[in-house]
Amino acid sequence: MINPFDDTYFMKKALQEAEAAYDKGEIPIGAVVVINDRIIARAHNLTETLNDVTAHAEMQAITAAANFLGGKYLKDCTLYVTIEPCQMCAGALYWSQISKIIYGARDEQRGCIKMKTKLHPKTVMKGGILKEESSEILKRFFIEKRNLN
Repeated sequence: MINPFDDTYFMKKALQEAEAAYDKGEIPIGAVVVINDRIIARAHNLTETLNDVTAHAEMQAITAAANFLGGKYLKDCTLYVTIEPCQMCAGALYWSQISKIIYGARDEQRGCIKMKTKLHPKTVMKGGILKEESSEILKRFFIEKRNLN
């Protein structure tokens, strides 16, 4: 039997969160946390709304997932995020002991890979899932921002 709940399915849910951020004028990055094929947290960037540089989609998702689970560790959970986590978010993901990180597009300048940020030894990271869609929404957002200024 084919499992409809694959990486593409959940990345589409993260992209819906990115669209919600876009609609609020936030940098359009979205995230969901999944355990046993069930979404337990949905989040998007809220840095402008909350006037908080730490309010990245991943940080919001970690907090929501930990609250749902009733503990700080996200073992057996997968984070789907539309762009590769930054160093700050990767550090928080390290401490959460998340099992898997699946991202859409790379962040060639500020991503955790470029910064050589260490993840928890048991965390698996995989990228490129719906990378074109993840990249396109960011490009569209910044083109519109430039044209407004």
